[in-house]
Amino acid sequence: MKDISRRDFCRVSGVMGAGLGLAALLTACGGGSSDTSQPASSGSGGEREVLKGGGSNIIYVITPSVSNPAFKAEADGATDEAQKLGYEVKANSHDDDLNKQSELFDSAIADKAAAIICDNAGADATVAAVQKAAEAGIPTFLIDREISSTGDAIAQIIADNNQGASDVAQAFVDAMGERGNYVELKGKDSDTNAHVRSDAFHAVIDQYPDMRMLDAQTANWEKDEAYNKMEALIQTYGSDINGVISGNDTMVQGVCAALDSAGMSIPVVGVDGSDEVRDLIKQGKATATALQQFDVIARTAVQEADAYLKEGTMGKDEKQLIPCIVITKDNADKLDGFVYTE
Repeated sequence: MKDISRRDFCRVSGVMGAGLGLAALLTACGGGSSDTSQPASSGSGGEREVLKGGGSNIIYVITPSVSNPAFKAEADGATDEAQKLGYEVKANSHDDDLNKQSELFDSAIADKAAAIICDNAGADATVAAVQKAAEAGIPTFLIDREISSTGDAIAQIIADNNQGASDVAQAFVDAMGERGNYVELKGKDSDTNAHVRSDAFHAVIDQYPDMRMLDAQTANWEKDEAYNKMEALIQTYGSDINGVISGNDTMVQGVCAALDSAGMSIPVVGVDGSDEVRDLIKQGKATATALQQFDVIARTAVQEADAYLKEGTMGKDEKQLIPCIVITKDNADKLDGFVYTE
């Protein structure tokens, strides 16, 4: 069962994080040079050194491949916000390749970057890269995906995947009439978000005894792989499949294409809030998606980086959750480019 008070807090902090007025709620500590000790863990309540940046006016924006519209939205949002604040931007994709990500961090260090905004390629393996940047005095602000340590990145700003996946799972259950057989397509196993979303799906769906999962497959966030997996699932289970729940919208596109080819029309939900799935919802081919506010997340990271570099504090806790918004036919017209307008 979800902790309602925590969820409410996350919604408030998410809205606050998206604003420009960043109040100095945290005290900046340590007056030594920026290339000395590493930051202490914020989780322990210890002091952490203020990283002043490498000395240039460059902000590095490092994301997965921008062929995925979600990652393009965050790259574009971060770039636009940084340029508005007067920074030069170098935006690159690591393509979920840890070696390429390490090289990009090395390039940021060589360029004496002011800060790094990163949607990382691996929760465990990215820690060393963030620490290396910190040793060079360069603060890292993580977006979308967490790393497995605290006290190394200055901020970890992510969508509230648990809340979003839980809410869209409830929309799925409602669309299914609280009964029927379904299949699940999961994201990349190395991505923490894939596990968080799947766990949240089941925390809701498993409460309904008449909902039965026939199968679960990993499609690694990919459209074509999801199409092939869904096609195989249709061949195996046929009309016994009454619904599909998917870990992201890119896979939803593959699922809907496979279902369309098979002449099947059943509830399908995902997570991301892409324009492509918005359109599928409006066409009646998909049911719902949970919008991750990628643009808000990315711009918040840049705003906090700017505040941190100027003031020695961003006025926020390291871990920050931005709420997701469930998109259905009722509100699909309010979504454009991962931006939701009331």
